[in-house]
Amino acid sequence: MGTSIAIISDIHSNSLALEAVLQDISGRNIRHIVNLGDSLFGPIDPLGTAELLMASENIVHIMGNCDEILLESHHPSATFQYVKPLLHSGIEQWIRSFRSSWVFEDLLFCHGTPFVNHQYLMEDVGAQGVKLKHPSQLAQELEAISQRYIFCGHSHVFKALYLPDGKHVINAGSVGLPAYDDELPSPHVMESGTPDADYVIAHQTQDGWRIEHILVPYDWDRASAIAREHGREDYAFALRTGRALVSDAGYDPMNRK
Repeated sequence: MGTSIAIISDIHSNSLALEAVLQDISGRNIRHIVNLGDSLFGPIDPLGTAELLMASENIVHIMGNCDEILLESHHPSATFQYVKPLLHSGIEQWIRSFRSSWVFEDLLFCHGTPFVNHQYLMEDVGAQGVKLKHPSQLAQELEAISQRYIFCGHSHVFKALYLPDGKHVINAGSVGLPAYDDELPSPHVMESGTPDADYVIAHQTQDGWRIEHILVPYDWDRASAIAREHGREDYAFALRTGRALVSDAGYDPMNRK
């Protein structure tokens, strides 16, 4: 039997969803986990999330753009201002140990793209919203990448594309935040459409790697209630519905994600 790797991403402090996913992974006897980043940046349970992740020695952690934000001294984001004071030096040191990307055999793992962690890999965002990139465009952008399987996160929505050069690009979705809206680089929403926690398994076979998409139910009503108690109706709505709460009132999008 070949290696199986669980790929999780974008937990955003949702320890309830993370605990359910880790239990599901354990029940499948999978011992290798890669976390694609953005773990603690959220209004639910940053410390509980950190404790779960730091207690697991079998997880490779990738640096997400929101992980980097938490290492800054100041940031205007309301989420930063909630999470940052909770972090002790041990957690910050742990975050600094995250990798920019990681390669295992023919698999490459990153948060955004293999080159930067704050950009979408599979989507273009413009005046008309979000559009999935054409496979030939993505193949050209990834020409310098030698690995055949590229796993990313950042958009929070599971997708898989088979490219004309034989590469596979897989977005692992989000464990803890199934939807959000943002105003950069243009106004857009990302929605999974389900409140389930989302992750991916890569199974090694004689013919390559087989990709399995997993949805895990958990107590998302409780997670939503916690977000509401902390003044974040945007998170509360997304956690309960899998859709984004779009407000007509313009404000800093960094306060949302």
